[in-house]
Amino acid sequence: MLLDTSVRRQVYVEDCEVCCNPIELTVGYDDGILMTFEVASIEQ
Repeated sequence: MLLDTSVRRQVYVEDCEVCCNPIELTVGYDDGILMTFEVASIEQ
């Protein structure tokens, strides 16, 4: 998984590489350093 460190906070949906179900990723950076990484299932 590639993450863009130029954006301070991102929330996006991506399919899980293992089970193919959608997951919501929330990432946050401070000066290019990963500070927050949260993953939540959004399976219907």
